[in-house]
Amino acid sequence: MSNKSAKRFVTALAMTTLVIGAPVVAPAAAAPPRGACSRPEPGRRTEPLLPWAQQLLKPQRAWPFSTGSGVTVAVVDSGVDADHPQLRRAGKVLRGRDFYLVGTLPGNYDCVSHGTGVASIIAADTATGVGFAGVAPGARILPVRVSERETGDSGQTEIIDPAILAKGIRYAVDQGARVINLSMSGDRDQAPVRQAIAYAVKRDVVVVAAVGNQQDADSGQLPSYPSSYPGVLGVGAITNAGARQQNSQIGPYVDLVAPGAAVLAATRQTGHAYVDGTSFAAPFVAGAAALVRAAWPRLTAPQVIQRLMATATPARGGSESTQYGAGIVDPYRAVTEGMIGTAARAIPPMTLPPPDEHQLAVSAWWRSAGLNAREMTALAVGGTLLTLILSSLLVAGRRRRWSASRTTIGRSRRPVAADLPPEYLFTRSD
Repeated sequence: MSNKSAKRFVTALAMTTLVIGAPVVAPAAAAPPRGACSRPEPGRRTEPLLPWAQQLLKPQRAWPFSTGSGVTVAVVDSGVDADHPQLRRAGKVLRGRDFYLVGTLPGNYDCVSHGTGVASIIAADTATGVGFAGVAPGARILPVRVSERETGDSGQTEIIDPAILAKGIRYAVDQGARVINLSMSGDRDQAPVRQAIAYAVKRDVVVVAAVGNQQDADSGQLPSYPSSYPGVLGVGAITNAGARQQNSQIGPYVDLVAPGAAVLAATRQTGHAYVDGTSFAAPFVAGAAALVRAAWPRLTAPQVIQRLMATATPARGGSESTQYGAGIVDPYRAVTEGMIGTAARAIPPMTLPPPDEHQLAVSAWWRSAGLNAREMTALAVGGTLLTLILSSLLVAGRRRRWSASRTTIGRSRRPVAADLPPEYLFTRSD
């Protein structure tokens, strides 16, 4: 193996040396085996508030129709702590398998909370006084441990031996997982992983993978595996503003996006923490896939993927965007769209109802009565005016004793000599 390959991928031999001198004993319940965790993370406090991601997606709307019951989702990660209060229900987290440590240890413990957080976003039960819950609380979790430490900041497969990862994927398929969540990414095409993915896709498993968190302002489209493999549903991350998380990678492998910035997830032992990255966006889609597989058991894996993409909420980049894919996953629409199985009936042509003869007669009577009333009113007004005119003429005639009169308008009557008294008559003196 070249130095570059040695740097990118830890060999199985190197992994076994981690536990030399530290005897491994079987855990009690889901407690880590002795020596398995070099620096186990402590539990956190419980967060009671409803997280923004659950407010955005509202997966509870789908629960009357599907909770993911009967569907097994494999979480190929750092293990899953089955003792967390929201994951400890009997049958919720299966025993699983640890492929990281030598032996036949279970995968239902976690040292760093990464796998526990992913599993909780998929299937955590509701709890009194806690706003957080998984997308598909009825689903089962199959923990497949392939890593010791969290890959959260980068989520890359370069810290995971590809041979171990491939074994974990094949194991999940053989154990009956119908959905596999891979919250990891790398920039190299590894043959063992590619072949294991093909094995899962051929056996009708929905494989969901994070697209990675290596994007920056200056980089173009970066390679991303396993999201670039055929049949894999690649998931990018968005913020609470609906924008692509700044480092969520861009490329044709982005099929959907989901909340991935400051999302709440369970931590090992107890409590919750806010986490970032496409690692935590992928399980929102894996949970939605579990809901669909439970509600529509006859759908094939490609049909489930097609349904998830067809029912996505439009995102800023539009459809088929290299940043947002088909849009934001919508668990409710993915489950309920087209649930009415009967064919739609044709709308009959519009027909006017037959006329109501009685109503027509009543309307005609009222129209006739109104017309008659208007005519009578006009006659009454005209008669009244005529009476007033005749009355005024009669009064004026009586005053003049019915004699004719002439009115001179605009000039004075000039006096004549016959009208003047005698003292006003005189002759002119020269």
